[in-house]
Amino acid sequence: MAQALETIPNNVDLSSDRRLQRALEQWQPNFLQWWNEVGPDGFQAHQIYLRTAISVEANGWAHFDFVRMPEYRWGIFLEPKEKERVIGFGDVIGAPVWEEVPGEHRNALRRIIVTQADTEPASVEQQRMLGKTCPSMYDLRNLFQVNVEEGRHLWAMVYLLHRFFGRDGREEADELLQRRSGSSDKPRILNAFNEPIDDWLSFFMFTMFTDRDGKYQLAALAQSGFDPLARTTRFMLTEEAHHLFVGETGVDRIVQRCAELMAAGKDPRASGAVPFELIQKYINFWFSLSLDLFGGEVSSNAADFFASGLKGRFREDTLEEHKAVGQTYRMEVPEAGKLVEQEVPLRNAMNEVLRDEYVKDCQRGLDRWNKTLQKAGVKGMTLRLPHRRFHRSVGPCAGLFFDPDGKLISEAEFKAQEGEWLPTAEDRAFVKSLMHPVVEPGKMASWVAAPPKGINGMPIEFEYVRPPDA
Repeated sequence: MAQALETIPNNVDLSSDRRLQRALEQWQPNFLQWWNEVGPDGFQAHQIYLRTAISVEANGWAHFDFVRMPEYRWGIFLEPKEKERVIGFGDVIGAPVWEEVPGEHRNALRRIIVTQADTEPASVEQQRMLGKTCPSMYDLRNLFQVNVEEGRHLWAMVYLLHRFFGRDGREEADELLQRRSGSSDKPRILNAFNEPIDDWLSFFMFTMFTDRDGKYQLAALAQSGFDPLARTTRFMLTEEAHHLFVGETGVDRIVQRCAELMAAGKDPRASGAVPFELIQKYINFWFSLSLDLFGGEVSSNAADFFASGLKGRFREDTLEEHKAVGQTYRMEVPEAGKLVEQEVPLRNAMNEVLRDEYVKDCQRGLDRWNKTLQKAGVKGMTLRLPHRRFHRSVGPCAGLFFDPDGKLISEAEFKAQEGEWLPTAEDRAFVKSLMHPVVEPGKMASWVAAPPKGINGMPIEFEYVRPPDA
């Protein structure tokens, strides 16, 4: 097994820690078994044109070549250590960062790492069957790139659990391979990662909105006083950018195809494309589902994580102050059937502060899609984000009913219009009816426009996925 472990690129000097090496030797075959059981179905023997990280340097983290996914070299990488780095926020600001887990923060750090780690295999499971209905070979390759990188991110988190949390960490790492997305017995920890993703519109929305939550969670952890976690998540962010690219450009190409047909006076639905109103419904669904991933608007846990130096704000190191003491955050919350303004201590509003940055980033993506509509000559139609109170299952708005403008309404009013705001069973069936595989190089499904360029300088017509006998 030592030989097999040496095939895993790393910059954490695995071979010098025999105890850690033995623990990972026991975990590795279980990971490969999980990958073969619930990873991409039907393509494990195909040769995929994938990017593989072999180091953190600019010329090392983006090495492209054909590889079979089970043979992908999942690596463990941490950004280079900053000399004399200190904790940059909270009550411990200015103290040296921790190279080992402080005893008083052991449970909180383990919870943070496990929750992040659980999302990585979950998304692979959610996307397991998508390869069979790919809209193009270009998209098929991008799906598999996302999948293998989620696998690498799982390795990154499992390394932390094994290296710093002893037996508890090893048990948590094993549990990560035993939970299953959508399982009634052992579901994934966060609700969004138990949602089925059985069509490509959902996949692009997921990588646009749900993976974007991942960007902001990782960015907050990249500020952590626990240095190995900060260094790990900084490198994960480098790869996460591709997942967001897949989602944002994927939806943009769906919008472009819809807009081209409308500008030509054609009905997108009748032409085998996704109509405007359905795109909006899927935005409403996946955006609201992803908002829940930040947690409640008022959170003592978020306050504790910030005060203790475990989790900062987005780009904390660029802010002017880093203690968030004596400051408040104003928010509207439902109370006795109406919305009232509340002043919340800033530390208790850290989830909402992070969510603010997320919403602004999502709006930038919507602006791009609306420019695509305008460029095609479609007038009077604008895609929009629903209000953050709409369709929430976490926080003070959970269990209440709001319209997409954030207006508090009755359950009866919501139910009467739910089908106009969120995908219905008929909507989902229509989208699935469009999902016919297109695997001829350079060809695209009827519901999506071609991308402007290929991958790594290759043409769009390049054979990004080759059959096993190629």
